Amino acid sequence: MSHSTNNSHSIVRDPLKFAYWVPNVSGGLVISDIEQRTSWDIDYNRKLAQIAEQNGFEYALSQIRFTAGYGAEFQHEPVSFSQALLAATEKLKVIAALLPGPWNPAVAAKQIATINHLSHGRIAVNVVSGWFRGEFTAIGEHWLDHDERYRRSEEFIRALRGIWTEDNFTFRGDFYRFSDYSLKPKPLDPQPEIFQGGSSRAARDMAARVSDWYFTNGNTPEEIKKQVDDIQGKAAENGHKVQVGVNAFAIVRASESEAREVLNEIIAKANPEAVNAFGHEVKNAGKASPEGQGNWAKSSFEDLVQYNDGFRSNLIGTPHQVAERVLALKDAGADLILLGFLHFQEEVEFFGKEVIPLVRELEAARQLSTAAE
Repeated sequence: MSHSTNNSHSIVRDPLKFAYWVPNVSGGLVISDIEQRTSWDIDYNRKLAQIAEQNGFEYALSQIRFTAGYGAEFQHEPVSFSQALLAATEKLKVIAALLPGPWNPAVAAKQIATINHLSHGRIAVNVVSGWFRGEFTAIGEHWLDHDERYRRSEEFIRALRGIWTEDNFTFRGDFYRFSDYSLKPKPLDPQPEIFQGGSSRAARDMAARVSDWYFTNGNTPEEIKKQVDDIQGKAAENGHKVQVGVNAFAIVRASESEAREVLNEIIAKANPEAVNAFGHEVKNAGKASPEGQGNWAKSSFEDLVQYNDGFRSNLIGTPHQVAERVLALKDAGADLILLGFLHFQEEVEFFGKEVIPLVRELEAARQLSTAAE
């Protein structure tokens, strides 16, 4: 777990962790007609997972989609897909998305416990509360109000934890009920990590109570720090510890101008109809929160071309520039960077070889200077 000294300028932190979005959904990670040498099929993804674990990535995040849209015509189910990636790797941890509603916590707990044993503890979960009403309607799932979705997710997480750690688990919630339920075998210790996303008040408060990890959309270090300070303050009040992952879309090239040209081409070739449709849905979801904001409240058209505001993290430039910007995100409180790329196999390898070692050098230098103070 990350920790800091009393001096705000002398921060000693664990090494930053790196994750990548698993392209188990077609269309890549940008809503653009630019060439993306990325495939959603299993052969491509097995090789990608192997490349990632050989090049400094610790986690991979499988996505959940039930319906086509925004260029994502095909979608592999994340839990079974994650299991296939785990079978193809030795060290990589794979985070499988779970969506309360379609998933019952009893079934999810059993699935994940089994995969935990099969993979020697390398499976984690990302509990997704849901933002797309049309998807729920399409599969016959009841659509809850914004904060109710997070209340359900919190019960879902409490149920997972209880099932995984207690015998004769009994729970009386508004959404889930358990009576003297004992799951065997339970997951191996340490227990599977639980991730969640969101930027609303309800999302942050839930993370500050129950989640191991909180994912937030891409943003500047200044804005990330505000979120981190808020969530860590609430977590401390609850006697809870939570780590923070920040989304970013990386474009690393030999020169900054070359990287910027790629970004400009992505945006120039964006599909306006798909981007605007996506923007309409996510902004409506955010407006439904009591504070009238969500993950995408301040996202521009250009931001929305990358699903989770990945361009706003500004990991666009040379390896040295990107490494320094990664460290700035770490200084703001990030414990993990969740990365998307245009051409996954080749760019994950390049990032691992050219950027991560520079980040480690900067971290080591920071630690030396801290020790000298």
